[in-house]
Amino acid sequence: MTSNPTSRDYNKASVLDVVLSRAPLTRNELIELTGLSKATVSRAVEELRADGFVVDGGVDEVAGRGRRSTYLDVPGTTGHVVGISFGVQSTCVLVADLVGREVQHVLVPTGDHQGISEAARWLVGLVAEAGRSAEGPLRQVVVAMPGRVLAGTEFFGSGEAMKAFAGSGLQRALADLVDAPVRLDSDANASLLRILTEDATLRDAALFSLSSILNFASCTDHELVRGRTPAFGDIGVLFSGVGDEPLDGLLSTSGLLRFARGRGLQLDRVEDLWLQPQEEESRTEVLDAFATAVATAVSAVAVTMDPETVFLVGRLQPLVDEVLPDVRRRLDDSLPSAPEVKAPTQVLGLSVAQGAVYAGLRAARNRLRVAVLESRRQSRPAEQAVPAF
Repeated sequence: MTSNPTSRDYNKASVLDVVLSRAPLTRNELIELTGLSKATVSRAVEELRADGFVVDGGVDEVAGRGRRSTYLDVPGTTGHVVGISFGVQSTCVLVADLVGREVQHVLVPTGDHQGISEAARWLVGLVAEAGRSAEGPLRQVVVAMPGRVLAGTEFFGSGEAMKAFAGSGLQRALADLVDAPVRLDSDANASLLRILTEDATLRDAALFSLSSILNFASCTDHELVRGRTPAFGDIGVLFSGVGDEPLDGLLSTSGLLRFARGRGLQLDRVEDLWLQPQEEESRTEVLDAFATAVATAVSAVAVTMDPETVFLVGRLQPLVDEVLPDVRRRLDDSLPSAPEVKAPTQVLGLSVAQGAVYAGLRAARNRLRVAVLESRRQSRPAEQAVPAF
């Protein structure tokens, strides 16, 4: 005999949601955050404790409050997630527990892989290295890449270095090698999700990732916007406002390097634009073109999406910082109301991996919530549902 989830099951799922997202916390904080009664929360906590999802942590040491409260925490044995930033230049693998606390990360140069299978094995090796001290089951892997991703499985890369991974082969190869769900996403989505997770007040925003390619992400009402087709987010094909150059020709590392060399600058790599002395007139011309392209890109999303904030991140961020005052002046002159433009501080590779971890946490927590609600439907007492979790 099966039955639908009861109010008790929903209460337990709500308590689990809050514990996973806010631990460590006291019972009083849990009561306040869930809006449930003390008795309901206590019963749910004890059931989750029996499931292995709650343990007692430290003690609230604040004086003058009578009996001290014990913090509730999530043990490492509940499992972990992995976020991967798989870029052209570097790869970062970050392992975190189900609360989002880092277990370990590794950041290495991206190798020159001969095919999807070799790349998948290499990534799984990095996951094993970063997860040596992780406990419990691996519950989700999210791989963020410089390109567009459809339905979490199919990758569309425009950069030469990533074209070999076009399609769903990488997702399938990784899923075959790890005992956990695997999802692909764009590096821009991961970067924006990191910002959204750390700023709950942000509602409508756009983000440009200026790295090996120009990539784009946006959110509405604090939720990422995902397109129907791989054309969504391919903003690099739009006109930049500089000669015949598309946006990707000036706002990607390879495109800007080609443009700068065409203006007479002798660059071995694009970083030489800000790390090495350059001929002033040619460098000024390159920076003016770069600022024009940034202003064009921001204007395009401002008039079509009306975001409150536009973020600029990626390997070209040092140049963004240099031209940002000029870009803001141009936007104020051309738009009746310009969005706020920010270049948040990020650690290349690691920040994208953190966003991928946040995506993995969302997926893992959602499945745990469903497991709590489905335990009764599947004729299993909730307190014995942990193996299915």
